[in-house]
Amino acid sequence: MTLFLASVRDEAEAAVALLARADIIDLKEPRRGALGALDLDTTRSIVSLVGGRVAVSATIGDLPMQPETIGAAVLEKAACGVDYVKFGLFPDRDARRCLDALRPLAQRVNLIVVLFADRLPDFDAVAAAAAMGAAGIMLDTADKGSGSLLAHLDPRRLASFVAQAKAHGLTVGLAGSLAAADVPELLPLAPDLLGFRRALCSGSRGASLDPAACAAIRALIPKNRPAA
Repeated sequence: MTLFLASVRDEAEAAVALLARADIIDLKEPRRGALGALDLDTTRSIVSLVGGRVAVSATIGDLPMQPETIGAAVLEKAACGVDYVKFGLFPDRDARRCLDALRPLAQRVNLIVVLFADRLPDFDAVAAAAAMGAAGIMLDTADKGSGSLLAHLDPRRLASFVAQAKAHGLTVGLAGSLAAADVPELLPLAPDLLGFRRALCSGSRGASLDPAACAAIRALIPKNRPAA
C-alpha cells in the first residue's frame, strides 16, 4: 500500500493536511531549499497538533556532508518528537564517509536518506543507506526548477530503484515536484509512499496548501484502511 505524504511548513498547513487524510505529515520549509528545515518551536507545535494521529517526518536542511553537523541537527530534530528525520545525500567526496560515520546515530533515530535524481552520487547509495541502518530512503529532486522526478528518471529506472530499496529492507518513497498526473504512473511501481508539496498548493511550491488540491491527491491514492 502506498502512503500519501504531505509536506507542510506551519500548524495551519498541518491542519489542512490532516483534514485531507494525509498518511504522513512532513515538516519542511520550501523557501529554504530542497530540504529546508523548520525551526524547532514550529516543529514541536506541529508534533503536538498532530498528536500521534499519523506519522511525522522532518527535514534538517540542506547541510554539508559533515557527520558532526548532520548528527547534531538530527538529534535536535528528533528531540522535538518527530517519528522520522530526513537528511539529504548531496554530491560530495565525503558523502559515503558521512553515511558510514552516522551508523551509531541510526541505532537511535529513524533516519531517512534523501537522494536527488538530478544529483545522484557516484556510488551505490541504496546499499550504503541500508548498511548504515537507515529506516528508509527517498528519491527527490534538488533543483525544483529543473522539472519533476519523471523528467530525470523514467518509470523503468524508478521501478528498479524501488525494487532495490525494498530488497535491502528499506522503506522507499518517491517525491520531487510530483503532480496529480504523475500518480497513476507511479502507483504501479509500489513505492511505500509518494511525497507532495507543489501539487498541494494554490500556486507555487512556496504558496499555502490548498484543501481542494490536497483532497484531489488523496482521491488518487487509495487510503490504507485497517482490517476490521
